[in-house]
Amino acid sequence: MYDVIIIGAGVSGSAIARECSRFPLKIAVLEKCEDVCCGTSKANSAIIHAGYDAKEGTLMAKLNVEGNLMMDELAKDLDIPFQLIGSFVVCTDKENRDQLTTLYNRGITNGVPGLRIVERDELKEMEPNISDEAVAALYAPSAGIVCPFELNLAMAENAAENGVEFYFDSPVEAIQKVDDHYEIQTPNQTFHSKYVVNAAGVYADMIHNMVSADKMEIIPRKGEYYLLDKSAGKHVSHTIFQLPTKMGKGVLVTPTVHGNMLVGPTSMDIDNKEGVNTTRKGLDEVAMKSSIAVKNLPMRDVITSFAGLRAHHPNHEFIIEEVKDAPNFIDVAGIESPGLSSCPAIGVMVAKMIKKKTNTHEKPDFKKTRKGLIKPSQMSMEKRNELIQKDPRYGTIICRCEMVTEGEIVEAVHRIIPARSLDGIKRRTRAAMGRCQAGFCSPRVMEILSHEVPDIDMYKVSKSGGHSNFIVGNDKEDL
Repeated sequence: MYDVIIIGAGVSGSAIARECSRFPLKIAVLEKCEDVCCGTSKANSAIIHAGYDAKEGTLMAKLNVEGNLMMDELAKDLDIPFQLIGSFVVCTDKENRDQLTTLYNRGITNGVPGLRIVERDELKEMEPNISDEAVAALYAPSAGIVCPFELNLAMAENAAENGVEFYFDSPVEAIQKVDDHYEIQTPNQTFHSKYVVNAAGVYADMIHNMVSADKMEIIPRKGEYYLLDKSAGKHVSHTIFQLPTKMGKGVLVTPTVHGNMLVGPTSMDIDNKEGVNTTRKGLDEVAMKSSIAVKNLPMRDVITSFAGLRAHHPNHEFIIEEVKDAPNFIDVAGIESPGLSSCPAIGVMVAKMIKKKTNTHEKPDFKKTRKGLIKPSQMSMEKRNELIQKDPRYGTIICRCEMVTEGEIVEAVHRIIPARSLDGIKRRTRAAMGRCQAGFCSPRVMEILSHEVPDIDMYKVSKSGGHSNFIVGNDKEDL
C-alpha cells in the first residue's frame, strides 16, 4: 500500500515525485518504458520559455513563468547544465509587426521580466545571421536552454534519494477503486495507493478514462527536428523563433547546452501515440521554414534527425486537477509546450495538493541537492589526472565524439536509477550522441554494460529496452 502513486516518469512525473518526496509519504512511480525520459520529455526543443506566448490568465501561462523563475536554482541544486541565453521572436513582414506588440503586452501581463522589442539594426548586431528580411523582434532575456535528459534524470534521482520507488516496464493496464484506495494493475504486479497522480503524457487520456465517466482526449502532436554538429553550434547565440500560429511557435533555431544546434519542429496532429518516425516531407519542411528567420544555415552539418510527440489537449491548456468523479485521483494532462519550462512549478502545485489532502508536513531530512556524473572532459588537466590516478577507467575514452570515458559509463550503470540500455547510457553520459551517432562506441558500450550487470549478457543488451536487442544470433552457427 502506497500513499501516492505517480503514473509516468517524464519531466512532470519526476518533478512531482521530487516535490512530494519532501513529505514522509510512501511514494512510487510507475513507468511503462524501461527508463525515465522515454516519452514526450526526451524529444523536444530543450528550451526554457520566457512565458509571453501562453494566453493571459491560463494555467499554462502561470506555470510557465513560475517554472522559468525556478530553473536556475533547480539546475544548481541538481547539478545540471542550464544557460540563460535569451530568445527572439522574429518578424519578417512589416504588415505583421503589430503581432510583436501583442506578444509583448501578453508577456507583460503574464509577468515576464525584461521584455522589449528590438529594431532591425540592433537585432542584426546581436544576431549577425538573422534573416535579411527581418524587420524587428521581441527579445526575452529570461529564456534559456537546458538538457531535458539531464533535467528529467536529475529530478528522478533526487526523488529516489529521498525514498521514492521507481518501477519500470510497468504499463498500467487497469485501475479500479477498492474501498478507500485505488488498485492499479500492471503486467507484473498489482499496486495499491490512496492517491494517484496521472502524469502519463500522450497516454494521460487512457489512464483518466479508466476511472472517469467524463472522457478525456489527448491528441499526439508530432514535431520533427534536425540536430546539427557542434561545428554549427555558434551560428546563432539566442533561441530564434518565428511569429507563432495556432499550431505552435513555428520552426525555431537554437543552440543546445552541449554546443550543437537544433532546428525544428514541425507540428502535425496524428492518431498514433507511438508515431515518432521522421518523414521526408516533415524534414523538408523544417529545412525550408528554418531559413525564414535565419540565413545561411549549415544544413550539411546535420548529424541526425528525430521526432517527438506533444500531449495536446483540445482546449490547449494544462489540466491539473482532481477528477470530479474519482476522488483522490489527480490528472496532470495536456502538458505540451511549455511543459518542460513549467515542470518545476507543476511539481510544486501537485505537491501542495497532496500535502493538503494528507495533512502532512515537510520532513526534516529532505535532501534537495543531487550530484551529477563525474565529467572528466569538463575538468582541468590537473584535476583530470588526479581522477585517473584514483580510477584509470576515467582515462579510457569510449566515445571519441563526446569524449566520454569508461568511468562515466560504469557510473551511469550503477546510479540510484541505473542505465540498462544503450539509450539509457546515452541519455546519462552522451556516449553515442556525437557526430558518428554511435558508429564507433556502440560495441564497447555493450561490452561494459554486459560486464557490469550480471543478468545482461551481450545477447540481451538492447537499444531501448523491450525487443530492441542488437544481437540476434551468431553469424556462423545461425546463418
